[in-house]
Amino acid sequence: MLFGLTEEQQLLKNSAREFFSAECPSAEVRRLMETDTAHEPELWSKMAEQGWTGLPFAEEYGGMGLGLVDLAAACEEMGTALVPGPYLATVPLAGTLLATAGSHAQKQKYLSAICKGEALGTLALLEKSGSWDPDAVKVSLDGHVLNGQKLFVSDAAIATFLIVAVKIGSELGLVIVDRNAEGVSVEAQPALDMTRKLYAVSFIGVKIAGADILAKGPDAHDALNRAMNVATVALTAEMTGGMQRMLDMTVAYAKTRKQFGVPIGKFQAVQHMCADMLIFTEGCRSATYYAAWALQESRPEAGLAVSVAKSYASEAYRETGNRGIQVHGGMGFTWENDIHLYYRRAKASEIAFGDAAFHRERLAKQLIDSH
Repeated sequence: MLFGLTEEQQLLKNSAREFFSAECPSAEVRRLMETDTAHEPELWSKMAEQGWTGLPFAEEYGGMGLGLVDLAAACEEMGTALVPGPYLATVPLAGTLLATAGSHAQKQKYLSAICKGEALGTLALLEKSGSWDPDAVKVSLDGHVLNGQKLFVSDAAIATFLIVAVKIGSELGLVIVDRNAEGVSVEAQPALDMTRKLYAVSFIGVKIAGADILAKGPDAHDALNRAMNVATVALTAEMTGGMQRMLDMTVAYAKTRKQFGVPIGKFQAVQHMCADMLIFTEGCRSATYYAAWALQESRPEAGLAVSVAKSYASEAYRETGNRGIQVHGGMGFTWENDIHLYYRRAKASEIAFGDAAFHRERLAKQLIDSH
């Protein structure tokens, strides 16, 4: 299959590159990651003005009405710039849940606010088991009262609302909870990637109205599966951008750093490591854009394509970082060098939405079920 971006998609990608390189240079990334939330409201407002927060959503709710390939193109450039903050949690994750399962009233209230840059959202899924499998959810909704705790919730401290995966009776449910509702408390958790903050969120006697139930039963499963697939593709696109940036930084360093009077890029061992980085990057890019296209076109193999992309990217981004730091030598371990920031993102992204082992098991299950 021959695949390439259309002229409009390439223009979108170029626009994203110009925007994020100008608005989010390395110095700004470092400043934001040292803050408590890694979030800059002014940057978010500018992103909303440019349409990035509503990119994949219907024009009816203030979105741009573009496809998932367009979203992947934009996210690749965000990964190149290492953009901090809640974009992944708000747009591909919470936004897709609302777009897939929300009622018209819920979309008007929450999705329109996301598109306008007036609201931030996130998904509270993980619990003590650490499993990304929806069947592992134990926190339950007792009548209209929510009690329990969710762990490793991205950007919960700055979210306007949370979409919480719960048990409603014996079924999976998704409920919308106001971040400032009585009984909701947020506590910071350690995060390897300092550009994305993680939190433990506790719910003690939180009252849930009927209008706050987003979906339950098979509808909740379908919506969560769709949102996780979209968010995974967005993440692998970010990972591709990060890999490309590490490759560019490493090649530039190999051309200028001299040893024994010649640039280290002349040495075959260094060339081999750079070649490996290129192969990892291009492989990840191909798998990601195919997965985005398959999801966009509702192809029957879309779920398989997403798992292929994530299982490959989880290891490829890490290995690209390993080689990049090795070529940089001692410089690669210093705080002043930016490559370690991408390596932190690589290690955090490796397990987000399921690591390589999780997705290989998912692949095996889908292939067995299909037969």
